[in-house]
Amino acid sequence: MDALAALLNQRELSAPLAAHDAASMAGTLAPLASARVYPGSIVARDGVLFFLTPSSLGVLTREASLRAGLHGERRDVEVAGASLHLWLCPRSHQNAAAIREALPFLAPKTLGLARSVGFGDRLGLATPGHVRAVRGTAFAPVFAQQSIREMARTSRSPEQVLDDATWGVLQEGWRGGHGADADHLKTPEDVDLCVRAGYTLYTIDPGDHVDNAAESDPPAALAARVEALPWADLESSPQDLRRTYAGRSPDLGPTVRLTADEEAILRAAAKYGRAIAHTVRLYRHLAARMAGRPFELEVSVDETASPTSVVEHWFVASELLRLGVRWVSLAPRFIGRFEKGVDYIGDLRAFEAELARHVAVAQHMGPYKLSLHSGSDKFSVYPAFARLADPLLHLKTAGTSYLAALRAVAIVAPDLFREILAFARERYPEDRASYHVSANLGRVPDPERLSDAELPGVLELFDARQVLHVTFGSVVTARDPGGGYRFRDRLYTILGAHEEAHYEAVSTHLRRHLEAFA
Repeated sequence: MDALAALLNQRELSAPLAAHDAASMAGTLAPLASARVYPGSIVARDGVLFFLTPSSLGVLTREASLRAGLHGERRDVEVAGASLHLWLCPRSHQNAAAIREALPFLAPKTLGLARSVGFGDRLGLATPGHVRAVRGTAFAPVFAQQSIREMARTSRSPEQVLDDATWGVLQEGWRGGHGADADHLKTPEDVDLCVRAGYTLYTIDPGDHVDNAAESDPPAALAARVEALPWADLESSPQDLRRTYAGRSPDLGPTVRLTADEEAILRAAAKYGRAIAHTVRLYRHLAARMAGRPFELEVSVDETASPTSVVEHWFVASELLRLGVRWVSLAPRFIGRFEKGVDYIGDLRAFEAELARHVAVAQHMGPYKLSLHSGSDKFSVYPAFARLADPLLHLKTAGTSYLAALRAVAIVAPDLFREILAFARERYPEDRASYHVSANLGRVPDPERLSDAELPGVLELFDARQVLHVTFGSVVTARDPGGGYRFRDRLYTILGAHEEAHYEAVSTHLRRHLEAFA
């Protein structure tokens, strides 16, 4: 009990407990809370001991009142003759916000130019696995990361995504700092939702404003496109465009030669001009809403039909700088195919050569990080990305953690996995519409013809991975005839009952990603 007394006397933030001490303390606290206590979550500050159970935040103190912002039910307990007060606080948004205030290491922060990785979590359960994957690596993690599109498909809010990451960080006792990415924002309303929630990284996606036809337009049509750009928003003119950029040969280092002739500049402007104007509008809106609070920006043009050439990358960066935009990372549309859930499809030598030129632009114009979107499972490109871009790189993953969760389900609940796979086969033709995928349903096995032992192997198949990957929203939100969830409740119950199997599947898979950069 001396250790408990020492924590209750702690005024400054307590250091993480050694594994043996944490396990012993969890054993002491569990009977008081009538629940299992996560050893890594035990932390004290200002005379209050905090810990986490599967359903509640525990707050133990000698004081008879609960600190501001937290709410819960009080129990009066006795430990070694001492009268103490224990509050069991539900995992609500109010309590998540309050614990971020009480324990600053739980609050997201800006990460700067550190090598970083974004962990998408479509179920809100994977953060402990993500912490285990990143612990001991050189990556700065972004644990809360989800696009507005994915939030809509899973019926989650920006607050829920951030809160779920908060509980996972506390559960594992991560003290290394982390970011929160409001991903693929397209409108001022999207920005406002995430500012209110407390995100620190904002990924602007102007892809809807990229004009891919400009790459092949004949000269007359190209000139008309350039004239029709929103020049007032760009604070420029067609004449200024030609005068500023045509014929320039920026110095990108001894190994990269880049000359922007007039046609190349006109095509770059026609293709990306409206996207640049949209990015500037959202950036200025974001800066106004943040009102001086620190934030970071990522610019993403990866979800477009055609690759971003090196000249186009240089032009976009030059225009954003001219218009006062400052960003920490940029995601071009690289050559080749970055499809969901599977490895890179394309010429690796060509990718590496083009990547080296993009790196030169990022170093010359920033420096800023190059961001690899749809980065999950692209094992063949990681070595080149690390060799050429490190440490100015950001890896963005998302749906691969959901696939890792399904791998755990296939092992511990094979009948549920069969149902999900059968449903995903039905939903794929519709759900694939907004994703870059090429899976063939004819190559996805019928789950009823597979033995239990064969089910985990489905997650190794190209076509099955993509089918399962893009149907996540339909699986999570599907309703049964009675109005309840068809899969969601069972999925959460199974993963909750087999937490360690889930975390092991997630951490093993994501650790493989990060180790490929070593």
